[in-house]
Amino acid sequence: MSEKQPSELVENIKTIAYALLIALVIRAFLFQPFNIPSGSMLPTLLVGDYLFVSKYSYGYSRHSFPFSPPLFSGRILERTPKRGDIVVFKLPTDGSTDYIKRLIGLPGDRIQMRGGVLYINDQAVSLAPRGDYLEKDPMGNAIQIRQFRETMPGGVSYNVLDMLMDGPVDDTGIFTVPQGHVFMMGDNRDNSSDSRVPNGGVGFVPMENLVGRAEFLFFSTDGSARWWEFWRWIQAARFDRMFRSISSIQG
Repeated sequence: MSEKQPSELVENIKTIAYALLIALVIRAFLFQPFNIPSGSMLPTLLVGDYLFVSKYSYGYSRHSFPFSPPLFSGRILERTPKRGDIVVFKLPTDGSTDYIKRLIGLPGDRIQMRGGVLYINDQAVSLAPRGDYLEKDPMGNAIQIRQFRETMPGGVSYNVLDMLMDGPVDDTGIFTVPQGHVFMMGDNRDNSSDSRVPNGGVGFVPMENLVGRAEFLFFSTDGSARWWEFWRWIQAARFDRMFRSISSIQG
């Protein structure tokens, strides 16, 4: 027995180590879970959504790995992202905070907001009324927010919210996206700190900072149940949003 017990302990340690290694490889090279902490991507993504991000979609950078170790610069197996992709990236100002926004502009694009309408390379993006979006304020009161269907030049279509008639970022100058960078915006246009806010916001995002593309919702909760209130988990879960692709969520 004295010889068998150490042998079993070693085998258990090996099993745990292999499992951790496999999990690390999957997280670094294939998929990473991500949760939505704010309403900047309403109505597409809700607070409490949990999704998988594909790490291989744009190739790999140091930000593909936990803690962003400075192993190399640039991207390996780089693939160009597409306008309309929902992307997780590292905030340029600190290189560590995860943000999730929609990719609006590629290198060389000219981006501008005029009267709440998005312009790409001096062409207005198609915008059609979609009916009001119902949301609750912090007091639990229902509020109505104007909702529109925005369609990118490449055909990607999704809903956006316009909370304010003359919001602070409804009219901007022209942003010319530098080489090696992209321009990001939230779908909740008046409640998103994004590339329209260069100082204290996001500004242009280096390609190196892209972590991956949002692909698939696997869980969603409305936050009404705390983690220890297991008897309320079913009530809090949004079953209609689980196990759905991002494209199906966008409609």
